[in-house]
Formats: sequence, structure tokens, C-alpha cells
Amino acid sequence: MIIPGIILLVAGFVTGISILWTIGVVLAVIGVVLWIFGSLGHAAAGRRHYW
Repeated sequence: MIIPGIILLVAGFVTGISILWTIGVVLAVIGVVLWIFGSLGHAAAGRRHYW
């Protein structure tokens, strides 16, 4: 989720479409939170690891 979020951030910045920017931020933040939970060993949404 982090990579698609970054791609949408860049696409939104280049094209000036604010909805892409917003969706990119949301995806990147969710991806980082799930990555942190997975690395700490906490289960999030029923899964222990997120790749």
C-alpha cells in the first residue's frame, strides 16, 4: 500500500488533481501503520504480516 500511495502522490502532484493527492496520502499512511504493526508482531485486521 505504500508504493501505490507514493505513485498516487506523485501523479496528483504532477497533474494537479487533488483527489489523487488525498488518496495517495491515505494509502501511504495506512501502509506505514500496517508495516509498523507487522514489524512489531501485532496482528492487524486478522493478519500478522503485511508484504
